Amino acid sequence: MSFRVVRSSKFRHVYGQALKREQCYDNIRVSKSSWDSTFCAVNPKFLAIIVESAGGGAFIVLPHNKVGRIAADHALVGGHKGPVLDIAWCPHNDNVIASGSEDCVVKV
Repeated sequence: MSFRVVRSSKFRHVYGQALKREQCYDNIRVSKSSWDSTFCAVNPKFLAIIVESAGGGAFIVLPHNKVGRIAADHALVGGHKGPVLDIAWCPHNDNVIASGSEDCVVKV
């Protein structure tokens, strides 16, 4: 008599559901230069994404309630001479973000 033990997973009957297009962000040019770090950072108010930018590094900051297609001329946070490699939100203040770039500069 052969008895096979099947290992059950708690995720076996869990299926994801994609959001509708009007509930997603669209038209964001995500950077390809953040090799070992994350390309986005999120806090309870905002979403920040490192984007492709000519003439230095930049990132875009979007409030959570602004979803849909992002305009091509949306304001970017810039100031770095090299590509932005990492961004992080302050854990104590939701309105403060720090960015580090390839030109060895950290801006807050």
